[in-house]
Amino acid sequence: MSFMRTACIPAILGISSLILCTTILSADGDPLSSESIDRRIQQHRTGEITLTITGDSGKPIANMPIVIEMVRHKFLFGCNAYALDKCGTDEMNRLYADRFAALLNYATLPFYWGIYEPAQGKTDEARVRKMAEWCRQHNIQTKGHPLCWHEVEPKWLTPQPLDQIETLHMQRIRREVAGFVGLIDTWDVVNEAVVMPGHKGGKKAIPRLCQGLGQVGLIGKCFAEARKANPRAVLLLNDFVTDERYEKLIGDCIEAGVSINTIGIQSHMHTRYRGAKWAWNTCEQYARFNRPLHFTELTILSGKLKTDNDWFGHHPGWDSTPEGEQRQATQAVELYRVLFSHPSVEAITWWDFSDLKAWQGAPAGLLRKDMSPKPAYNKLHALIRKEWWTGPLKSKTDTAGNVHFRGYLGSYTVTANKQRATFELAKPGKNTETAKLTKMGR
Repeated sequence: MSFMRTACIPAILGISSLILCTTILSADGDPLSSESIDRRIQQHRTGEITLTITGDSGKPIANMPIVIEMVRHKFLFGCNAYALDKCGTDEMNRLYADRFAALLNYATLPFYWGIYEPAQGKTDEARVRKMAEWCRQHNIQTKGHPLCWHEVEPKWLTPQPLDQIETLHMQRIRREVAGFVGLIDTWDVVNEAVVMPGHKGGKKAIPRLCQGLGQVGLIGKCFAEARKANPRAVLLLNDFVTDERYEKLIGDCIEAGVSINTIGIQSHMHTRYRGAKWAWNTCEQYARFNRPLHFTELTILSGKLKTDNDWFGHHPGWDSTPEGEQRQATQAVELYRVLFSHPSVEAITWWDFSDLKAWQGAPAGLLRKDMSPKPAYNKLHALIRKEWWTGPLKSKTDTAGNVHFRGYLGSYTVTANKQRATFELAKPGKNTETAKLTKMGR
């Protein structure tokens, strides 16, 4: 990249990018140095574009003043949205929803089978569909979590014979995936398969099914059913185990022809902060499979760290502290910068959005229980919506109707004279697109 090209970036990306322009040429070889991280972000998360502006006739419009503005990141910045409309009061619900939409473009929605269908044939479809509709209205991509998991299975499933368990499970996968096509097109298909066969002695329904079919066999059947129900869906294998056992399972699945689109990596840090080096090494470890990586469940606490082994009970009095909030903010920024800079990472999902109703009662949220933002929320907002954001850019087409700029990858609008068009800055490197202006409201 030439200095001249680099020097033009601040005019497009904002003043905060001045640091990027002065450091992009001075990376020192350490992948975790600030210079290396900034260089990779520019390399992998921005692109150059030649945009041709046309009118209804399709003819380029020369010398026209325009405004270009980013409206959505291509990268998925997410969180589970489980407390949407469940915060107790209308005002609390509004604050939760408004602050979610102001920061994030990706939401995980709940499909835990034992909760989603506590009585056979009676599901929570209406509530989850309402959540998904809200996400679509706010330009937030959705993911269903999970289709197959041994921890929360329906009580009515457990006593069934093995062949019936398999039949019911495949029917459940088809129903959910097909029923939400267009609203939810990304799914955590199988969750935590590494430990699934021996869970609680292997006596519950899903562990028994996993033993009977084998891990690869069960994963293959689940992915095949999901694929048939929505051929264009993005399908994830997700796990909290990140050692050689998960690597082997992924390799065995790929060798068996399982259509895994994306590798999910959980990163709950209730007991300790794993740090930037762990994040980078994990990315490098799983990048070899040539599939996008999603950090699916990222937890960093803003209070005391966990010391017990109770991962399913509620822990009252586990509160956020001022010192913990500052620590959480610093650690969140560090991890997001490293993960955003790695070319294999496609998504980061925080877990949970608010301390209210957080898993285990942990101080894990970006918001406090009263829905006020913690420093981590503000710091991430400054990154995602300001430093890593392009525009609004005021410019003018040249004599050929073109405008040239560099920006962060994502969706954009261009407006001029009460007309508007949309376009995508889709990939790093050089891009060419045409934007056809139409009257607003059409």
